[in-house]
Amino acid sequence: MENHIPFSAEKSATISHAAALVTPMVVIVIAAYIAAQMVSDIASIKIGIVFSLAVDMGTFIYPLTFTLRDVAHKVLGKHNVRILIITAAVVNFFMAAYFMWAASVPGDPAWGLDSEYNAILGPLWRIVIASIVAEIVSELTDTEVYHWFVTRITRRFQWARVLVSNAIAIPIDSLVFAVLAFAPLPGLQDHFLTVPWSVVWQIFLFNVAVKIVVTLVSMPLIYVVPDRDWSAD
Repeated sequence: MENHIPFSAEKSATISHAAALVTPMVVIVIAAYIAAQMVSDIASIKIGIVFSLAVDMGTFIYPLTFTLRDVAHKVLGKHNVRILIITAAVVNFFMAAYFMWAASVPGDPAWGLDSEYNAILGPLWRIVIASIVAEIVSELTDTEVYHWFVTRITRRFQWARVLVSNAIAIPIDSLVFAVLAFAPLPGLQDHFLTVPWSVVWQIFLFNVAVKIVVTLVSMPLIYVVPDRDWSAD
């Protein structure tokens, strides 16, 4: 005779409520957030010249993660979005480590593209670490500011929460990344990625400018999911 575990109406309602929260849009937002993190980290390996200014090429994708994080915050809550941020950082680190391992494996001579693969996808660990640290610090800051705004200031004007939280998180992200990745820090003065402080500030300022523009363009994304009941927070 099978043993039947009692299943209360309360448990059933809780599961049904949780399932209702996991809509296709929620899945899309979470996937898009992690994908944008990964694409921007890979693109950051290249330092390009845009409008005669030096910029890492992940700058044009990464700002989307701030607005996507805000959208995720609406549906997941503060605690869960923190987990999402850390998970994305772990995924990015694993990606870089796997690329490093793949680059170390001898290439098939018949393939003939081993050196090209290594040159493009072999991770530059200074940039990888700078990117991940900047992501964690800035995205967690964004989380705290966003949560403070909706619980202490107003639940209205969703566009304003995006602007306020991003306006604080973006300079933090750009500063941490530019300094850790390119500044002549102690012990890194002779690193091949090291540039003069004047160039570091150039990278910082251009990063901030681009990210603000992307924030303004992506701001309507905050309305793709309904707002949560913030009274529970």
